[in-house]
Amino acid sequence: MSSKRTWLKYVVVALGLYLILASGLFLAMLQPPAVFGHIMSKLPMVSYLLFPFEPMWLVARRGALKVGDMAPDFSLKKADRSAEVRLSSFRQQKPVVLVFGSHT
Repeated sequence: MSSKRTWLKYVVVALGLYLILASGLFLAMLQPPAVFGHIMSKLPMVSYLLFPFEPMWLVARRGALKVGDMAPDFSLKKADRSAEVRLSSFRQQKPVVLVFGSHT
C-alpha cells in the first residue's frame, strides 16, 4: 500500500510539472513571432516529442476572425516599391485576392 502511494505521488507531481510546462509553452505561443522564436530556440529537442505542438499552435494562433468578417486593414509596398497601398482603399470597389508566398 505504501509503494502505491509513493508511486501515485510521483505521478501527480510529474503530471503537475507537465501541465505547468505545457501552459508556459502555450503562453509563449501567444507572444509575437519574434519573442516566440527566441523562446523556441532555447527549448531542447526532446520537448518537440513531449508536447502537442500543432494543436496548441492552432488554438493559440486562430485569432478572432470568423468566416464573413471584414479583413483587418493593413498596408503593403508595391512590388516596385514606388508607393504603399492600403487594403481599405479597395473596399466597396473591387474584389481583392491576397497571395502570400513566392511568385517566382
